[in-house]
Amino acid sequence: MKTKKLLLGDEALALGALNAGLSGAYAYPGTPSTEILEYVQGHPLTKERNIHSHWSSNEKTAVEEAIGMSYAGKRAIVSMKHVGLNVAADPFVNSGMTGANGGLLVIAADDPSMHSSQNEQDSRFYGDFAILPILEPSTQQEAYDMARYGFELSEKFNIPVLVRLVTRLSHSRATVEVETEPSAQNELSEPKNPKQWVLMPGNSRVRYKELLKDLEGFVESSENSPFNSYTEGEDKSMGIIVSGLASNYLNEIFPNGCPFPTVKISQYPLPKKMISRLAEECDSLMVIEEGQPFIEKQIRGLLDNGKKVYGKLSGDLVRTGELTPDEVRLGILKVRPELENLKKEEGLAVPQVTAPRPPALCQGCGHRDVYAALNDVLKEYENPKVFGDIGCYTLGYLAPFNALNTCLDMGASITMAKGAADAGVHPAVAIIGDSTFTHSGMTGLLDAINENTPITVIISDNLTTGMTGGQDSQGTGKLEDICRALGCTHVSTIDSLPKNHDEMMKLFREEIEYPGTSVIVSRRECIQTARRHAKKK
Repeated sequence: MKTKKLLLGDEALALGALNAGLSGAYAYPGTPSTEILEYVQGHPLTKERNIHSHWSSNEKTAVEEAIGMSYAGKRAIVSMKHVGLNVAADPFVNSGMTGANGGLLVIAADDPSMHSSQNEQDSRFYGDFAILPILEPSTQQEAYDMARYGFELSEKFNIPVLVRLVTRLSHSRATVEVETEPSAQNELSEPKNPKQWVLMPGNSRVRYKELLKDLEGFVESSENSPFNSYTEGEDKSMGIIVSGLASNYLNEIFPNGCPFPTVKISQYPLPKKMISRLAEECDSLMVIEEGQPFIEKQIRGLLDNGKKVYGKLSGDLVRTGELTPDEVRLGILKVRPELENLKKEEGLAVPQVTAPRPPALCQGCGHRDVYAALNDVLKEYENPKVFGDIGCYTLGYLAPFNALNTCLDMGASITMAKGAADAGVHPAVAIIGDSTFTHSGMTGLLDAINENTPITVIISDNLTTGMTGGQDSQGTGKLEDICRALGCTHVSTIDSLPKNHDEMMKLFREEIEYPGTSVIVSRRECIQTARRHAKKK
């Protein structure tokens, strides 16, 4: 039996995995992927079946843990935002060599337009690089359906499957038809070929040849995928290749059906036969895809016949930010200006009637008091540098604090401060959040401790992963012990409260002057989680 639910794209994928016999969900929170694990955590089936659903310390550990569950024959998902896949790249790329036993879905949620990210990287390139099948849902219903399909695909080829989401799909809702009876979980089972799970060169050379042979099967599966389609069109002056979410925009601007033959792609590797047929039938091609020109680059090499290809590389579609129906319409008009029905839609874009509201640290946030005290102390130095990190405290870069000089990636505050101090910069201050510190700051601190590098590390501890909605932080209650266990002998703690401003200044000044590595844990609960806790009480 089936029923209907109103779900976010993230939730649809999570529910699809639960109903397909999920045994373990692993993740590190990151917008726009956070709701996947949160949905699993809150679902009654998780408690009933004892499904693993705890947050991991970072994306690398999450992927490795999910691979471990797959090794044991169980179905697992691991989810992260696109830049999290950089952190997980080592085990992710190598997972193509180990393969999978139980079905394994690696879910990466990309963020075109950088709503809450450092870049617009496209995770499909990672999947192609690792020689893995890729699924890219275009609707919430496809996200739900692809979970079961992805597990079956993974177990058919004994290979992990990358599922690529984008912000607009992850964070929009639609009605989804779902099963009411979940499938049973897999039993424990041994891998068919234990040797390929030990990536010694002798084993890996054999496995790589097998993986390349399997690639032919991945392509054939794409040709016959229920998520890839070829739609006829009367106007063969141009063929359209559209992928994932962008297919909705094409449907929106052609509500009565697209006049051009169209290949819709939601499973990779590319369905070569479909694309070749489109190229043979049409005079030119246009590629419409959300993110970077992944398909467009590949078909230029695949066709190699001099045929005109329109898209992001040709400048006919915007290269940065998210696509919109208007952008797609204008792109088609550039190359087919005779389409009168599209011209009539010009000027229909809804004007922005609200003033933009830049993000800011919450009133009552402890990070504010850290920056206020730190800024006052650093006025006493000629050329101080503050190395920032990824978290809500990154907003300290903006007015009124203007407190940060850098922000590269998670954990880079400590390592960049160390490098600058190695070069002679003083004072070199690193500011990092509690969750980011346990995610990827500890190893950098160990480097500094081993050389007794003169840097001051401020761990601004708000007792949660605040930026992504208040998930548990792995280091809560343990930060000072962790730093001492790493070998740091100069560890101090202070409450980041307005009344402690002068005391904070005194401590910051003392530690900046200390000729070695020192850590200050500045602690105050996130104002948002504090309110939620107060409500519950």
